[in-house]
Amino acid sequence: MRPIIDAHIHLEHYQNKEIELMMKGLNRIQCTNIISVSFDLASCKRNLELANQYLQVKPAFGFHPEQELPSDSDVGELISWIEKNKDKMIAIGEVGLPYYLRTESRSFRLEGYIELLESFLKLAKRWEKPIVLHAVYDDAPVICNLLEKYNIKNAHFHWFKGNAATIERMIKNGYYISVTPDVLYEQEIQELVKIYPIEKMMVETDGPWPFEGIFSGKMTHPWMIHQSINAISELKKEEVTSIYETLYNNTKCFYGI
Repeated sequence: MRPIIDAHIHLEHYQNKEIELMMKGLNRIQCTNIISVSFDLASCKRNLELANQYLQVKPAFGFHPEQELPSDSDVGELISWIEKNKDKMIAIGEVGLPYYLRTESRSFRLEGYIELLESFLKLAKRWEKPIVLHAVYDDAPVICNLLEKYNIKNAHFHWFKGNAATIERMIKNGYYISVTPDVLYEQEIQELVKIYPIEKMMVETDGPWPFEGIFSGKMTHPWMIHQSINAISELKKEEVTSIYETLYNNTKCFYGI
């Protein structure tokens, strides 16, 4: 077991007792930091509280796209708050496009979500902050277009899923991905890991999202990352100690920890 960083977790979605237990156990599993991404303004504020309480927590501020669009006034309030607290965040995130929400409605209008995402991209560019993206399948090329439009290089596609052409484009542009514990049992993720350069990879839990297989019925926790790294090592056919070191250094470098 070597040092790890959970590159993407929704810490504020856990119960208070769960958070306390998790944070007490981080040293035991050699988890030095967790990147806690935000869902909305209330989530941003809670993540800032947790970061002030626990040194290991590095907060990212944003608006998760898999929900109803906020009103103009709510967007203004959110961005104003983020601007006031930008020096306390490690990145903009989680932001992106609502792939899963959109599949539920044929009359879904994407324009407002693209406009909101562009607002966050402009902030990331202006403040020179990394950006954490929810961008899967058909949405990923759209977001690649926007990243190229604003010349943003420090992009992290968390739990990415997409076609070969998009993967090739992301690799060419130097974007990072992060891998969840489903690498142990999901062939799609396993194939992605085989293809994607280890130098542009991180590991995450996306907790409290639950996982299957050996994790079935267990609370999602950063300890699962050790299992993910073992799986990545096997898929890459590289020594596990080297994989540990590379993934850890990738995350530290990308987020400036």
